[in-house]
Amino acid sequence: MSSSKFDIVVYGATGFTGQLVAEYLAQHYRGDRELKWAMAGRSLDKLKSVRDAIGAPADTPLIVADASDPASLEAMIDQTRSVISTVGPYLLYGSELLAACVATGTDYFDLCGEPIWMRQMIDAHEATAKSTGARIVFSCGYDSLPFELGVFCVQEEAKKLFGAPASRVKGRVRDMKGTFSGGTAASMRALFEAAANDHSLVALLRNPFALTPGFEGPKQPPGNRPMLDPDLDSWAAPFVMANINTRNVHRSNLLLGFPYGRDFIYDEMMLTGPGEQGEALARRITAANTADKMGGSGGPKPGEGPSKEERENGLYDLLFVALAPDGRQARASVKGDLDPGYGSTSRMIAECAICLLRDTPEVAGGIWTPGAAMGERLIKRLVDHAGLTFAVER
Repeated sequence: MSSSKFDIVVYGATGFTGQLVAEYLAQHYRGDRELKWAMAGRSLDKLKSVRDAIGAPADTPLIVADASDPASLEAMIDQTRSVISTVGPYLLYGSELLAACVATGTDYFDLCGEPIWMRQMIDAHEATAKSTGARIVFSCGYDSLPFELGVFCVQEEAKKLFGAPASRVKGRVRDMKGTFSGGTAASMRALFEAAANDHSLVALLRNPFALTPGFEGPKQPPGNRPMLDPDLDSWAAPFVMANINTRNVHRSNLLLGFPYGRDFIYDEMMLTGPGEQGEALARRITAANTADKMGGSGGPKPGEGPSKEERENGLYDLLFVALAPDGRQARASVKGDLDPGYGSTSRMIAECAICLLRDTPEVAGGIWTPGAAMGERLIKRLVDHAGLTFAVER
């Protein structure tokens, strides 16, 4: 491993989300002299500009590194214990960095919601990461951290109420106020283009167990059309992030040794309310939020995203329902007080890196989900620092 001049390097600090991560560290950990961190990106001038704009100390270290220059990535990695990467689409710009982190035993965190690339990296690097001690942690933002941890929380409640974890859990978005940025749209376009150019990837993209190599569980609900959910007395619409969140939840189950069982079934949808109004809203959401529109060429450009006011006025409210065979329910919620994709996400990934660094040093090398690696200690850190709340509901 490296000489560890830094604890964390924020790679992509001049991008929209990377700047938010750096700003959070600069403001929230300003008085923490034990945390040594640096900002990295392609342009020294832009790094200086961002450093000044976010109010970071003038002596905040700046590192020039570019995904197209492997030597610069290696020089960056040689200086740090961990890297936070916000440079997507990862399918296009992430492979060299991840491979270098694995080879050197350097910890790595990202915001990836690209199951094709994630599976490729698992197949190519998981064994090596276990041998070098590199802790590679995917999906440390809104996809898929609140959902993965929400399932964990409701299963803890199910064990108390039912005497065992539930083999059926529903994830339901009750409320969400937030926007997509150009980076999110670019990642979706990269996924569609990859699948269009290699039809073998289509089956992987559709497979709920794409991130659990060697394990195929039971058939899962498709969640691709409006439906009346009888367990919640509400109509529900497809949720655009379900394709990545459900796969990360199943990977967590695998990594933890199947505490939810090998017959575990999980789906995600958006609740729209009861009756005709709920049905009409569910159908409108389905028509508006198709994946091709979300990733279409008319979307925002990389570097664009919600304003500070929009981020601060955002929120999310997620419900998780565990169902017992006799019809009993256990319920838990996860809520956030900022825009989910950016205000909350930038805090979540920063706290993931600090949690692994400070709270869970015993975690072995491998390719992890955040919840499987850090569990309850990560939940505590997110509650204490990142504006998330976790609650049991009766």
